[in-house]
Amino acid sequence: MLDFINHDKDPETGKVMRKVRSFVLREGRLTAGQRNALDTLWPRFGLERAQGALDPEHVFGRDAPRVLEIGYGMGQSLAQMAAADPDKDFIGIEVHRPGVGALLMEIEQQGLNNLRSYCDDAVEILELCIPDNSLARVQLYFPDPWHKKKHHKRRIVQPAWVALVQRKLQPGGILHMATDWENYSEHMMEVMNTAEGFNNAAGPGGFSPRPSWRPETKFERRGEKLGHGVWDLLFEKSEIGRASCRERV
Repeated sequence: MLDFINHDKDPETGKVMRKVRSFVLREGRLTAGQRNALDTLWPRFGLERAQGALDPEHVFGRDAPRVLEIGYGMGQSLAQMAAADPDKDFIGIEVHRPGVGALLMEIEQQGLNNLRSYCDDAVEILELCIPDNSLARVQLYFPDPWHKKKHHKRRIVQPAWVALVQRKLQPGGILHMATDWENYSEHMMEVMNTAEGFNNAAGPGGFSPRPSWRPETKFERRGEKLGHGVWDLLFEKSEIGRASCRERV
């Protein structure tokens, strides 16, 4: 858990080396329930980078289509998706322990056997633990927009990240992003328009309606009350001879 902290330290001096990340680790207070869940449920439902490449047969007891969500917050919508689609296996990556603890509580309360979580840096987990061509869908919902221009380099959606996701998706797999910041949606579209190996489900430059698998979140409802829009982007990893993402959604 939070293994990236140790990996950021210089092995000789022990000092933390600076690295640009898409998040700031602000550890909120754990509730008693979240702390108990981390203590008792993490050994069953938690995944660690030290385990190496994900082995679905070992983790889930089967080799079903896998969906990975980056930054699931408190986990309610991810748990809802896992409960609604038991024929798929879901993997979450979240860096904030209160959210991880909350998700573990959801897993136990709903009896979910198809959901696991990392508590670590998502980019490094993708690189180190997720095999190439193994994911049916990657979800990135309402990431930190880093709205100040000087912080745009911290946005997770960058060409290198998109290329990494493309490598991890199976042919025909979907990258689904959603944001309620119009400027970030434009940034996402700009990056995707130049990315190799993807087709836009909505056609060139188009945004998609919210697909049935994504629950409406509290952030979305709050934004709608304030008159904000929400933009969904669905891109399919290119494959000749397969139905398009638009046809399957």
